[in-house]
This record gives sequence, C-alpha cells and structure tokens, in this order.
Amino acid sequence: MDSGYTTAMLVTIPQDLSPTPSTIIITKFPSLTHKIPSKPPMCAYPSSSLFFLRPRSAVPQLSPSFPAHRCLTSHVSEEEEKRDSYNGENEAFAFEDGDGVFAGDGMKRLQAPVIEVKELEELPEQWRRSKLAWLCKELPAHKAGTLVRILNAQKKWLKQEDATYLAVHCMRIRENETGFKVYKWMMQQHWHRFDFSLATKLADYMGKEGKFTKCREIFDDIINQGRVPSEFTFHILIVAYLSAPVHGCLDEAFGIYNRMIRLGGYQPRLSLHNSLFRAIISKPGGSSKYYLKQAEYVFHNLETRGLEIQKDIYVGLIWLHSYQDTVDKARIKSLRKMMREAGMEEGRDVLLSILRACSKEGDVNEAERTWIKLLNSDGSIPSQAFVYKIEVYAKVGEITKSLEVFRTMQKQLGSASVAAYYKIIEILCKSEQMDLAESLMKEFIESGKKPLMPSYIELMDMFLKLSLHDKLESTFAECLEKCRPNRTIYNIYLNSLVKVGNLGKAEEIFNHMGGIVIIGVNSKSCNTILEGYLSSGDILKAEKIYDLMCERKYEIEPPLMEKLDYVFSLSRKRVKRPVSLKLSKEQREALVGLLLGGLQIDSDEERKNHMVRFEFKQDSVAHSILKRLIYDQYHEWLHPSSKLIDRDDDIPHKFSTISHSYFGFYADQFFPKGRPVIPKLIHRWISPVVLAYWYMYGGYRTSSGDILLKLKGSSEGVEKVVKTLRTKSLDCRVKRKWGVFWLGFIGNKSMWFWKLVEPYILDDLKDFLKPGSDSAGHQL
Repeated sequence: MDSGYTTAMLVTIPQDLSPTPSTIIITKFPSLTHKIPSKPPMCAYPSSSLFFLRPRSAVPQLSPSFPAHRCLTSHVSEEEEKRDSYNGENEAFAFEDGDGVFAGDGMKRLQAPVIEVKELEELPEQWRRSKLAWLCKELPAHKAGTLVRILNAQKKWLKQEDATYLAVHCMRIRENETGFKVYKWMMQQHWHRFDFSLATKLADYMGKEGKFTKCREIFDDIINQGRVPSEFTFHILIVAYLSAPVHGCLDEAFGIYNRMIRLGGYQPRLSLHNSLFRAIISKPGGSSKYYLKQAEYVFHNLETRGLEIQKDIYVGLIWLHSYQDTVDKARIKSLRKMMREAGMEEGRDVLLSILRACSKEGDVNEAERTWIKLLNSDGSIPSQAFVYKIEVYAKVGEITKSLEVFRTMQKQLGSASVAAYYKIIEILCKSEQMDLAESLMKEFIESGKKPLMPSYIELMDMFLKLSLHDKLESTFAECLEKCRPNRTIYNIYLNSLVKVGNLGKAEEIFNHMGGIVIIGVNSKSCNTILEGYLSSGDILKAEKIYDLMCERKYEIEPPLMEKLDYVFSLSRKRVKRPVSLKLSKEQREALVGLLLGGLQIDSDEERKNHMVRFEFKQDSVAHSILKRLIYDQYHEWLHPSSKLIDRDDDIPHKFSTISHSYFGFYADQFFPKGRPVIPKLIHRWISPVVLAYWYMYGGYRTSSGDILLKLKGSSEGVEKVVKTLRTKSLDCRVKRKWGVFWLGFIGNKSMWFWKLVEPYILDDLKDFLKPGSDSAGHQL
C-alpha cells in the first residue's frame, strides 16, 4: 500500500455471514454478494474499514433512564408434552411448503450500518502506528484473560479512537470474538464514549454467528445508553434466538419482536413474521398451545399491515386453537371463513384440527360433518381422526358408538393404534364397564403393542373405585411383570392396602417405594400411609411419618391435620407448622454440585429474584434416574407449572423452581452477570457430596474407565478448582474442548476419585459410573 495515500479508504464489508446450525427452526442467511477470501494473515499495517450504517442523527433517542426490559424466561409446563399420545399432544404441525421463507432472507433489504475509522497511515505518531499494528496481530491469538492483560498494559496510551480501530480491524478479518472482547474492555475505561455505530455493527456480527447471548448483551448496552437499536439489530437478534436450540429462546425472540414494533416503531419484514409463527407451530402441540396469544399477535400484525398471509398461517392458527383446553369455536369459524374468502381449500390438516376441537367440546354434529369431508378427501383417514371421533361420542355418553368406531378402525386400518386402545380402555374404565375393559385390555396385550402402563393404571383405578381389591392386586402383579413400574401404580396399590386395613403389607410397599430412587415416595404416598396409621391408632408410626413429611416439607391433607392436632393435644406434643422455605444442607450441597456440572440460574432484570432451571438429557440413563431424585429433593421449591398433576408420574426432563430471592447467593456466585463463572470461594464448598452430584450431572466415564468432569468458567477459576482437588489428594488433567473445560481423572486416579464419592452416588447409578465397570458409561 502506498504510504503517501492519506484519503480514507472505503472497504465494503459483506453483510452476510453463515449462522450456526439450527434445530428449532432452520434459518438461512442470504448468499454473499461476492466471494469472501479466507481469513487473511495478520498484517503489520491493517487497512482501515468503513461500515455502512445510518447516520447518528437518524437514530431515535430515548430517555437515558429508560430501563432495559428483561423478564425471566417462562418455563412452559411439559406435563402436557408427556401425556399419552392419544391426545396427539406430541405432534408437531406439518408445513405444506417445506422450509418456506426465512427471516434471514429479509436482511438483504435492510439498510447496512456505517462506521468510519481513520486509516493507520493517517496517524501522525510512528510509535502509535507500530503499537496498533502489533496489537492487531497479537490480540486475535490470545484467550480472554491474556487479551485483557495485554490491553491493560497499554492503558497509558490507548484512547477511544485506538480501541475502536482495534475492534473494527478484528471484525474486518472475521475475528469477531476478539472484537467483542476489545469492545467490553473499552466500556470499562474512564475515557469511554459510547459508539452507537460500533455497537450496532458488532451486535450484527454476533447475531449472524448465532451468538445470541453476546448480541443481546450489546443490544442491552444500546438500550441502556438511551438509544433505539437499528432495525437490522432487532431483526438479526430475533433470527439468532430462533436459530438457537436452547430452551427459552423463543420467548426471548418474541420479547424482542414486541419491542421492535412498540419501542423502535419498525415494521418487521414478512419473512420475520413468518419465521416467528413457524417457530411456534414447529413445537409439539402440547407446548405450542401456550403460545396462542403470540401467534394471534403475529397474525394481527400481518393482517393490519396488509401483508400476504400464507395458507400455513391460517392452518397453523386453527391447529393451535384446537389444542386449547377451552376451544374458541367462533375464532376457528372466522379463520375458516377467511380461508374460503382467500380462495384456499381446507385440507386434511384443517379437518383433523376441527375433529380435535369437537372431541373436547363434545360437538357430535360438527364432528359428523367433518368426518364426511374426510371420507371424501384423497387418501385414507388418519388413525388420530378415529381417536377423536371415539372421544366425541364418549363426551356425550354414547359409549356403544365409541366402541363401534374403534371396531371400524380395526377393520379399515387393519389394526387399532396404541392411542386408540388407550382412549377406549380409559372410556370403558371411567364408565365402569368392567367386563368390556378387561376384554379390550387382554386384546391390547395380545396385540404386542406397547407401552401398556397407561391402560393398567386406568384398570387399577377402576378396581379401586369398585372396591375390587383382589382384582386390583392381581392386576398390579401382572403390571409389574409386563411393564417398568412407576410411582402411580404403587400409590394406587398402597391406597388399596390401606383401605382393606392390611397395614403390614402397606408398610412393606411404602418402604419398598422409598428404597427405589426411580419410584420413591411423595406427598400422596405419605398421606395415604399416615391415614392408615391414624385410623388404626398406631400413633408412634404416625408420628414417624409426620416427622418425615415435615422434614421433606410435604403438605398434610386438612382432615389428617385435624386428627394430628387431636392426637398431639393428648400427648402434649406440639404440631410443627409450615415454616418459610429454606434449603437444607443436602439441598445446598447438591445445588453447588449441579451448578458446577452446568445447571442454569435465570435472574430478573433487577437481580432480586432468581429461578433455578433444571434440565436433564433425555438420552442419558444416568440423568433419567437422577432427575427423579432432584425433582423430589426440591419439590417444595418447584414452580406450579413444573409440578406433576395427580396420577401423572412421568418426570419431565426440564423443570424449574419458583422465582425467589433465596437463590440470589448462588446467582451472584455462579452467574454474576448472567454468564457462568467459577466462584472465588469455591474451595470452601467442594465436598464429597458436591463432587458426587457434579459427577452424576455433569460427568462422563470413558470406555477405558477414566472419569471426566465438565466445567465452565475462566482458566483462573479452573486452576482454583484443581488446587482444591489436590488438597483432597485428587490429581487431574485439564483440557479445553467444545468451549468448556474437562477435568480428567486418568488411570488409578479415577479410583481415588470414586472412593471419595461412592458413598454419595445413587445405588442405581453405581454400575454406570464406577470406573472400570463393563456396563455402558454415562455420556453427557
């Protein structure tokens, strides 16, 4: 480059970068307008860059005190997702046009940002040019801690313009992570002046790379400075959230979408509306139904702005309405009318949604009309349609017709589906038609279809209501032979034993439940056995169960509480009343171990209340066992949406606590700024119990028998953990991979680790986690 060239160069930076892959909704960014060469080598004198952005004067202003709104991520209840498949709650909406139009396509037409920096040769001081050139070459090669130390060493001469140049240069050579670190370092300096253009461009690059957390952080910085982010920034942050396979991102995307319209005054592109709507109906029906208001809001925006409303939008909205507990028939009728006026035909998806709605309302006439339309449509009738028709007749008490539909399904389709067996057996059990229910259950078993558990539960519940305790006991024994047992059938059997006064057997079953982690006892189990002891006058055993319930903070049923008051008044023993929520020692240690293993805590905007978000891997045997213990251990803290409904025993793989100030200590220690860090006082908290929970939740046993522990945080924090482990005679190796640190206990060191934690590992997990075991290891 000619050193005498002093005019600022204009270098157009392409707007489009490839995002990370999406698993919630596939988001395609437009192709590059021209080929970008591979990342250039670090040069001694990087050229200047000019990014195109609208002028500052065009940016709407906010009051400097305007708060950056951030609410807690709502944890949608997953009980509905876990319901039996006869409700179709696990079915996702099928799109007619495949992938369709994506929000990333709309970025082509959005105005590109502009930021201007001087060319390096324009700087008057030779020493400044040399130092900047050296920093441009050096910074991208270092991690965060070293990078900050290098920048701190240059504090005496680095100014706003110099640091801006460094950040811009990093973006030009696609070292956006380094640019972000430089930007965050700038904000901590006394001379820092907020640069809207720089923040906007950096947020855009972070969003394009799918790094929604960093993009949101810059977005909030812009808001906190009393500015309104550009339309491009709103758009790309929403796209980044939609592209992330992380729970809660859809809620965040809609929060940004609302602010884009109400705060920024922008009119989102058609592709963005469509992508948001598709993200909702791409979830299973049991989860999607909680987003009806958001879907209606997107539809309203499309309608009021005169944008094209695709057929999938109409069909998807009807589909969402059909999953509601209370169906809005008038709204579905108006949507169908709009479709007809737009010249769109009602396909099988719409008719199936109508049948689903009819099954909830018991609307036989509409169901019959819809059935005729399905018969006249191309192709065979879906099996789910038969299930909905069975349920429609059951709603109005016509059980015989429900059975006729079931038999018709068997003839037309060759066999009935599992969902149909569930539904017809449930209907017969609730109407107490015992002979028919038993006959169909026998037929279900002989068909070889599985799982059988939901139908066994219905049968046992019917026998309990009819006081047929012998039949209930034989059904319980048969269920244990054919199915994996769960807490629900044990609770029904326990209730039966208490009712017939067989307290010896009831006590044996209760103790057996408590000894199996995957079953365990809950509030219902304790209330049942407590009722038996109080009725029989066995006060000593009743007191033991009462103490157990107080220890676990289980709620005692009011009638039993009255009996306890009377019994304890005779013995002058004081009844323990509920106290304020407080974590026990075991709960505290377990929480620290889980947090080290990757557990998340969400905080509200003012960091006053905090929510612990438990998430377990569905394909992990260890997690499937551990989640039962954790669910029971923190049951009194759980959010109402995470609590199981009566008779539901399937623990969801995601659940959360209530939002409470008590978790503030842990949030401040492990997530001081919303990002995971290793606490400075971690050396005081690492105990064998903490290590055991860390291993069960965030650990891995390799095929060679070595033990690995996952840990997120800084290298300094990891070093502190390693030193603490050494004080316990535990030596480990550290390796960074996949963005996290791995602590490895290799060879005989894994046995030393195991000897320390084994007493606190769940019995059902010891074979999976013991080093050197032949069974398949626990994989994260």
